[in-house]
Amino acid sequence: MKLNDLKLLIEEGEGFELEFKRKVSTPIKVAKTLMSFANTKGGIVLFGVDDDRSIVGVNSEKEEMEMIQTAASFYCDPPLDPIIDTVPYKGRDVVVVTVEESDQKPHYLNVDDEEKNGGTRVYIRVNDKTVEASKEVVHILQAENPNAPPLRIVIGDSERRLFDYLDAHERITVKQFSTMLNISNRRASRSLIQLVRAGVLRIHTHEKEDFYTRAF
Repeated sequence: MKLNDLKLLIEEGEGFELEFKRKVSTPIKVAKTLMSFANTKGGIVLFGVDDDRSIVGVNSEKEEMEMIQTAASFYCDPPLDPIIDTVPYKGRDVVVVTVEESDQKPHYLNVDDEEKNGGTRVYIRVNDKTVEASKEVVHILQAENPNAPPLRIVIGDSERRLFDYLDAHERITVKQFSTMLNISNRRASRSLIQLVRAGVLRIHTHEKEDFYTRAF
């Protein structure tokens, strides 16, 4: 990438497929960002660019690239193989990391049991943020894998009640669906996931709680 191309990219600002980082903080934090792009639609991370879009460069190109490689190969499971490039700027370098959308979703954060904190360890991109995926999103990502079993779905009374609810309220959560049908959260979650996989519903990831809407 040339400097002019880098400046044009920075002018776009952070978003769904672009993240700025002043420096490499820790391999774990970098891994979360890299896998969020791989688990979603791919993207680019610029190390050496501040949140205000100013180019500050990195202190040590070699050290930063080694930490990025560690994040991608050790802390991401399956490992990632991003394209890493550097762009010189006033005696310093901006490290450009390009992550393609993966065909091995989902990628998990490889950490010790003490560091899991009961989460899914799967990170995705939501708007301009990296967030931990819900269990439902993880199941949907698993279904995107080419080796996933074929989907079988039947539209019955429960699904028709769901559609009537969405016609009236536009959105629903797992908890609301389970309460409406008097079933477990697990069963409600499984039903909603199948409808997302079938293209009937769309899941919307939110930091507090996911919700579902009609896909069309």
